[in-house]
Amino acid sequence: MIVVVTGMVGVDKKSYLEKVCQFAGERGQETLLCNVGDRMYAEAPDIPPGKILDIPMKRLSSLRRSVFKDIIAKAAKSPNLIVNTHATFRWRHGLFPAVDFDQMRQLNADMYICLIDGVIALHTRLVAEHSAEHTLKDLIVWREEEIISTEMLCKGINERIPFYCLARGTEAETTETFYGIIFDGQIKKAYLSFPMTAVGDMEDVKNEIDEFRQLMKQTFICFDPGDLEESYLPQKARRASQKGLDYVEVTALGRKVRLDLHEVRQIERDINSQIYARDFMLIDQADMIISFIPTLDDGRAAISSGVERELQHAHEAAKEVYVIWTAKQSPSVFVTQTATKVFSNPKKAVAFFKKKDYVKK
Repeated sequence: MIVVVTGMVGVDKKSYLEKVCQFAGERGQETLLCNVGDRMYAEAPDIPPGKILDIPMKRLSSLRRSVFKDIIAKAAKSPNLIVNTHATFRWRHGLFPAVDFDQMRQLNADMYICLIDGVIALHTRLVAEHSAEHTLKDLIVWREEEIISTEMLCKGINERIPFYCLARGTEAETTETFYGIIFDGQIKKAYLSFPMTAVGDMEDVKNEIDEFRQLMKQTFICFDPGDLEESYLPQKARRASQKGLDYVEVTALGRKVRLDLHEVRQIERDINSQIYARDFMLIDQADMIISFIPTLDDGRAAISSGVERELQHAHEAAKEVYVIWTAKQSPSVFVTQTATKVFSNPKKAVAFFKKKDYVKK
């Protein structure tokens, strides 16, 4: 199994993929990790750390090709290989490719995965660990460029092999998801659908949703939109503005982070459009959608327009559509007509999936 993993600067793919390889090794799947950047620096010891993109493009290309030549040779001898690279670079040279098509054809990967993360986590790592100047707008654009470029690279090399976009989220959870995508192809892949922004201030409902997410992740390989949650940022910006603040304070990677209010406002439309496109893409790469509709304090179902649109998209994409409807009021025809089956609670859903032999062993 040869897997090419891309992702923009700031995702910290190396440490994440080291954990994936360790997780795989503990389960009998020996996996070699080849970090292209590290190998390029090793081949050019005269280049100081963090300066490799400043060298002339001709030398950069030559270094990259030499490293990929070695990786292609290792691929023939390794039972499993993960290549950690970028699809694109943005630097003083502008936007340019980070791989060569002829060598990617020689590598003949079985799968491409673009690893992504939230814009605040990206910003926090870049401030702490890198010298790259950036705005929040830069980060959200770079992330989208990397996703699209990886998908185009994958389909350009071999349109029959799979491409996945995966948010790293809580590392312990998504490491297992990553492993499952590569080595547990027989397990069903599920997109988890639930209200987010509309229940942001309802702790009891959020706890129910978290319990649902954890239960499903024990059952399936899950693509969880909650692993990359940014929709709250515009609302935080509006509240900060009402208080007369020029910054937005958030928590990322276990620390408090202050963001420039103007920068947060600048990316509001990007956040909304990317959520819309990305969630549909995650549905398309799954086998099914499982939607959890909690109950509000007044007894009404907490179904959002976003969840309804996701159910419709999954239905039109010929996916299996499962709805967990906890409210006493009956779901509308727009839910029942798109659903494969409706359950009253998550435990009944899991019991059904066990009968269908869908669950992890």
